[in-house]
Amino acid sequence: MTDIDDIRITPLTERPSLGARVYEIAETWPAFTAHEPVVGALLSRVLVEFPEYCVVATDGDRIVARGLAVPFDAAGEGRTAAPEQGWDRVLGWAFEDRRHGRAPTAASALEITVDTAYLGRGLSYRMLAALRDAAVRQGHDVLMAPVRPNAKHLEPRVPMAEYVGRRRTDGLPADPWLRVHVKAGGTIERIAPASMTVGGSLAQWRQWTGLPFDRDGDVDVPGALTPVHCDTAQNHAVYVEPNVWVRHDLRPRPAGERRAAGG
Repeated sequence: MTDIDDIRITPLTERPSLGARVYEIAETWPAFTAHEPVVGALLSRVLVEFPEYCVVATDGDRIVARGLAVPFDAAGEGRTAAPEQGWDRVLGWAFEDRRHGRAPTAASALEITVDTAYLGRGLSYRMLAALRDAAVRQGHDVLMAPVRPNAKHLEPRVPMAEYVGRRRTDGLPADPWLRVHVKAGGTIERIAPASMTVGGSLAQWRQWTGLPFDRDGDVDVPGALTPVHCDTAQNHAVYVEPNVWVRHDLRPRPAGERRAAGG
């Protein structure tokens, strides 16, 4: 047995008292992402409204990872299971559908966040498997995921399409987080070019990043997947983040197909 074997991963419905603690994790999300309007309005409510789609990992009494997902109706007019606005769009649809009593036809992961002290131990694979299992329990045969490639921030000026196309010699994606999804059986579907949008005054961006934001044009911000566009005349800066849609087929597949997918 290793230390990773001691970690317990459970659906939030089985341990609802942990819902108030899932943000105790030491994480690497850039500070500016917390100021994305949809995040501020809806993300904290996911744990309350959709606990059956969420999972939590603990090591003893310590919260070490969280996984959030939501159901939504992908069959409505103008909708798709992999919208261009990605993360923002499916989160908004989930709450809109709940409010209007629409039955979900799809499920989407929102995030898997692992405590920085537990990175590199394979916990992300187990959390993804737990989210897949949660979706299966709710009757879904597919789990979508607007993936935020976790090494893209090192090359913010490389177009996402070029970045996603990079492969290792074994054919798997060069990006570590995309590789986790593909090895788990996921299929890269498309890029969501405007998955998350954060806008703010230059004063706000200075506060969030510690950077001057005193020149027009694109600004490279630590943790950002693409540059932030600064407009001094209008006194604002805007960040539009692309993500990558990955589809996880949750139905059993033949062994040969699993090998071809890297699982």
